[in-house]
This record gives sequence, structure tokens and C-alpha cells, in this order.
Amino acid sequence: MSEPASILVLNGPNLNMLGSREPAIYGRDTLEDIEAACAERAELLGFALDFRQSNIEGELVTWIQSARTEHDGIVINPGAYGHTSIALLDALTFAELPVVEVHLSNVFRREEFRWHSYVSRVANGVICGLGAQGYLFALDAMARLVERD
Repeated sequence: MSEPASILVLNGPNLNMLGSREPAIYGRDTLEDIEAACAERAELLGFALDFRQSNIEGELVTWIQSARTEHDGIVINPGAYGHTSIALLDALTFAELPVVEVHLSNVFRREEFRWHSYVSRVANGVICGLGAQGYLFALDAMARLVERD
């Protein structure tokens, strides 16, 4: 019997403040609430889940680099780094894994600088504007992506 697919869920800067950070934009779910929902969905899908958050760009890059040999796919909410980080783009490209990008808010209804994401260039798909539910949709999509690989 083979081991379950391992999915890395990464969360970028300020996402540790969910629940109290601008709830009109990001909702009232905390990152812990989202992690619990993801763990439940991962179990239903038969995934092993590795859920992490960092405010430090280099730490996210290091985790992505390690994912190349430790995980089967990456779900990432890069936060503001999505709009600024070529380093994340390079690491995700090197990882050669399926990637689904998630944003809690609809970035296209917000400031124009949020309309561009370096992460989107390497992502298999992007989910935005659906709040915490977007993470669950990302895991559902990852099930199909990992199955194809």
C-alpha cells in the first residue's frame, strides 16, 4: 500500500492575524480555524497535510525548496509576497510540483497593485475571493492534480 500524498499548505505574511485583521476583507476565521478545516478535508481526500505560516520570505522559500523532495503538491496563500516576490516564483518553479494559489479576498476588486501575482505564473490554478472556503477548493483541486501526476 502506498503512502498518502503529502500536501504543503503555506501561508505568507500577516495571515497569522486572521480573525482580527480587517474582517470585512478577510473574514472572521482565524488561521487556526482554516488549518482545522484543511486537516479535515485532507483526511477525507486521503492526504497528509503540512500546514505552515511565516512572515519571513526566506523561510517560505526554504520550505518550498524542501517540498521538492518531501511533498507532492503545494497550496500557497503568499499574502503580499505574491505581488512582490520573484524569490517565491523561482522556488516554486524549481520545486516542479503542482501549485494552487489562494487569496481570501477578491484581489481584482481591490487596489490595482494586487492584480499582479508572481506566484500565478507557476500556479496550476488560482482561487480568490471565496474566503476560507478557497483553501478547501484548493485541496479538492490538488487531489485531481496529484492524481494526474
